[in-house]
Amino acid sequence: MRFDQRFCARAAVTAGLVATIVSGFGLSPVHAQTTAATPPAQGPVRRMSMDDAVATAIEQNLDLQVQRINPELQDLSIAQVKTAWAPTFTTSFDLTDQSQPPSSFLSGNSSQITTGRSAFDFGLTQATPWHGGNYQALWNNGRTTTNNIFTNFDPQLTASLSLTYNQPLLRNFKIDGTRQQLLISQNNREISDVQLQQSVGVTVRNVRNAYYDLMYAIGNLNVQRQSLGLAQQSLKDNRARVEIGTMAPLDIVQAEAEVATREEAVILAEAAIERAQDTLRTLVYNPSAPDFWQVRIEPTEPVNFQATAVDTDGAIKKALAERTDVTVARKNLESNDVNIRYYKNQMMPALDASLNYGAQAIGGTAFIRGPGFPGPIIGEAEKSYWSTLGDTFAGDFPSWTFSLNLSYPVGTSPAEAQLARARLQDTQARKQLESLELQVSSQVREYARQVTTNWKRVDATRASRVLAERRLEAEEKKYQAGMTSSFFVLTAQRDLIVARNNELSALVEYAKSVVNYEAVQRTPLF
Repeated sequence: MRFDQRFCARAAVTAGLVATIVSGFGLSPVHAQTTAATPPAQGPVRRMSMDDAVATAIEQNLDLQVQRINPELQDLSIAQVKTAWAPTFTTSFDLTDQSQPPSSFLSGNSSQITTGRSAFDFGLTQATPWHGGNYQALWNNGRTTTNNIFTNFDPQLTASLSLTYNQPLLRNFKIDGTRQQLLISQNNREISDVQLQQSVGVTVRNVRNAYYDLMYAIGNLNVQRQSLGLAQQSLKDNRARVEIGTMAPLDIVQAEAEVATREEAVILAEAAIERAQDTLRTLVYNPSAPDFWQVRIEPTEPVNFQATAVDTDGAIKKALAERTDVTVARKNLESNDVNIRYYKNQMMPALDASLNYGAQAIGGTAFIRGPGFPGPIIGEAEKSYWSTLGDTFAGDFPSWTFSLNLSYPVGTSPAEAQLARARLQDTQARKQLESLELQVSSQVREYARQVTTNWKRVDATRASRVLAERRLEAEEKKYQAGMTSSFFVLTAQRDLIVARNNELSALVEYAKSVVNYEAVQRTPLF
């Protein structure tokens, strides 16, 4: 809905209306409802516009500082998941010295067989981030010495290379546990950004409303002080009448009681300012500041009374598309979709392919033997470690292995129950999103209605205040002419106080309703 022509016409007299209100409160137009009524400062005073208050809150608000840590925590969660794909390097160095008794005449020695071995091995393993595969590379080196007469090398140098790659073809091919956690962690990271935006929006809205509440409290104190001044003037006039004998002393009691009542109202208004100061202070400043509880905020601008066009249908569409809680709910649906994909994949058979390549070579001091068994050693041939290593990496003695492994659970698998649960949770989440969208639409309509209602209240309370001023003026004239009693004058004063407060309240509530109407399209308000 939009304001009709009558409301739009009122926008043209906004400046005059504000000026009338300001003059009615007895304030300077520059500092409407602010400095004129501010009690004596008890600490450092900081004059702030609303934009200054919002900017300071975004920088120093403690809740926002806490919320800003969440995206960093989610970054660490993503980094933690990715560590599953980090390669692992292994190495080992072994020394073995073994002595054993011969068990037969073929043992290679008649008294004691001694063997010494040193091994230096390297390895690299990694789960690959694509298609759930993994590989392993092993490089083994060894040097062996023995007194076994049957050996052909002493010392014997060995080098071997093994490369293995395993690839799932069905289960864990399109998605596995690591990729599932990564997708969910990345989604949670985006959610944390949205929640940070939500916290900023809520804080801005709270600061603006608290700023207006402080302005109202200061304006209310000014109204109560004016009311007290009227009551004190009435008491002074009545005492003068008693002195000249035109009024009975008993009639002063009512005026004195009225002064006492309005003094109480001033005290309560001053306390309300302190509460409003505390509320705004805790939103704007960091409590670690040494003068946190002493600093006093002085508003520097009047209540913003400008016409705001209300397009309810457009606001609802914007809220459903951009509001942070709706965005978070949709992000959670994306996480549910990831879980459903994962559990559906886990119901497939586990069919894994494995390919292995191996190469090895032997070197060292080779014995050249003569005829017979085992034959006398008639010479030696040296083959260095580097030559042995060259044979290994050249693939002079290769081996290849390819294998397929299939496994499938007989009966109901755990993945079936998990998939059914994930689908139910997805259905539940979608219903919750529909309910949330309905609540959002209702909230936007309500706050749009409040803007329209409070606009009308400003017009009505202005008229009421003007009539209350005229009534008080009439009662005072009648009282001066002796046509009425002080009771009716005091009653007219009280009615004027109420009318002025109602007008001030309507102005502030209108400004706050505009803030809420704009905020409800972006963030939840409760």
